[in-house]
Amino acid sequence: MVQGTASHVGKSLITAALCRIFADMGLQVAPFKSQNMALNSSVTADGSEIGRAQAFQALAAGIEPTVDMNPVLLKPTGDSVSQVIIHGRVYAQMSAREYHSFKPEAARFVMESFERLSKEYDVIVIEGAGSPAEINLRRGDIVNMGLAEMTDSPVLLVGDIDRGGVFASLLGTVELLTDDEKERVKGLIINKFRGDIDLLTPGIEEMEARIGKPFIGVVPNIPGLTLPDEDGVAIERSNRRSPGARGADKKASGTQVRVAVIRLPRISNFTDFDPIKATAGVELEFIDSLPGVGTANGANSAGGLGAFDLVIIPGTKNVIGDLHWLKEEGFFMALKGYAAAGGRVMGICGGFQMLGKSVSDPCGVEAG
Repeated sequence: MVQGTASHVGKSLITAALCRIFADMGLQVAPFKSQNMALNSSVTADGSEIGRAQAFQALAAGIEPTVDMNPVLLKPTGDSVSQVIIHGRVYAQMSAREYHSFKPEAARFVMESFERLSKEYDVIVIEGAGSPAEINLRRGDIVNMGLAEMTDSPVLLVGDIDRGGVFASLLGTVELLTDDEKERVKGLIINKFRGDIDLLTPGIEEMEARIGKPFIGVVPNIPGLTLPDEDGVAIERSNRRSPGARGADKKASGTQVRVAVIRLPRISNFTDFDPIKATAGVELEFIDSLPGVGTANGANSAGGLGAFDLVIIPGTKNVIGDLHWLKEEGFFMALKGYAAAGGRVMGICGGFQMLGKSVSDPCGVEAG
């Protein structure tokens, strides 16, 4: 089992790498994540829905993705409310409190999937979620140390050196584990390292002495990866510069086309845009405020969107709620002005629904 000191430290990638390594050794290997909270999802051959990360981990293992690789998928639809997907199908809509009470039942679905995979594969590489050090969530845990106990799995703990404080995060995480949980941790991994490895060695040696656990590897930072991101933390690190910071000359930067994706509060499947990001000559930005407003650049009916060649309204798990947000943040009128001035507006899924004349939810499924 691969656990991490936080979200977005590289658990998904390390899990995928281990799947490929074991597959190359001639073993039958499958990925597994018991519970995934993500609005990025993938569809299996039978039309079921699982987390995007488990789909690419299956690809790394050389097998077809199935619902058993991600038996529980939570797709947030609002504040503290999620659509609960069990074995690839919509099961219910639950509040955080309701889901907490549902966890014993969810654990049963999780173990059903794990046992089916265990009969078919030599190795299962399990991915945890977030951090096992969230001690307020320890009771009823089915995704980190609770799952490691349920499946009797050894644990590798991953820390991200790129965000800083990797030794503190690794030490703090281990210290917050119970004695039994500490015993499950068999090794530590530092991820996203750049620089001179010799400068890191003294810290590794001191940490091994303090924690009593070996470092089994230092994974280098790999620039230009186009593997799909698991959650919205990835967008936080995207460059959302104002038009003035871009520079007026596209040719100077090699940029031929500028694309903006509006980062809706409940944006879904934002990995749809990875191929655009990977295209030479294209600059893609996620924006959650109108660029250039209040400046000479932005003082127009297009709200500063004129710096872009294309503006995309992406998919969303709450169409009406995010449509209200577009109006509150000024995007609604800015998009109208941008389109009237000849700008190109594209909608995908829920974003396409917003481009229609009306959206209704008479049963209050999404927005009350």
